[in-house]
Amino acid sequence: MIIKTTLAATAALALSACASGMGAPAMMFSQDKLPDAVKVPAGNKVAMETVGVGQITYECRAKKDMAGQFEWVFAGPDARLLDRSGKQVGKYYGPPATWEAMDGSKFTGTQLAVAPGGAGNIPFQLVKSNPAMGSGAMTGVTYVQRAATQGGVAPALPCGASNMGARQIVQYQADYIFYKAS
Repeated sequence: MIIKTTLAATAALALSACASGMGAPAMMFSQDKLPDAVKVPAGNKVAMETVGVGQITYECRAKKDMAGQFEWVFAGPDARLLDRSGKQVGKYYGPPATWEAMDGSKFTGTQLAVAPGGAGNIPFQLVKSNPAMGSGAMTGVTYVQRAATQGGVAPALPCGASNMGARQIVQYQADYIFYKAS
C-alpha cells in the first residue's frame, strides 16, 4: 500500500510539473542589446531561435589587387542548427550560405550588415533571405540574424605563398534567429 501511495504521489507531482510548464510564455529573443546595424527592421517577428554549432573553413589565398600579400579567406560554414533544448532542427552550410530545416525547406540570403562580435569571435550579422525552396519551416523567412557568436575567426597560422590553397577549420557557435513578416 505504501508503495502504491508513493507511486501515485510521484506520478501526481510529475503531472503537475508538466502541466505547470504548459502555457508558460516561451523566451523570445530580444535584439535590444545588439548593434543597430544588425537589427531586423520593424514589421518582422521571431519565428525560430536556433544555436549553430559547427565549423568554418578558411583558405589561404592571395589578397585581391595586392601582389605578394596573402590572407585567410572564409570558404564556408558547416554547422548543425539546434533548438534551445539541443534538438537538431536544421543545418547551415555553403557556399552559397544556406540555412536548411530538417523538413528540407531552405533558403540562401544576402548579407546586409555585420557588427563586431567581440575579441576572438566572428561578427554579428544580418542577412536578408531569398525566397525559400521547398515548403516547411523556412518558408516565409524574411531575415536571419547571427548573434551571441563564440569563436570562428580566421586562423592565426601564417598564410603565404608557401601554403597558398591550404585550408584550416575552426570551431564556432552562434545563435541564428529567423524572422518572418508580422
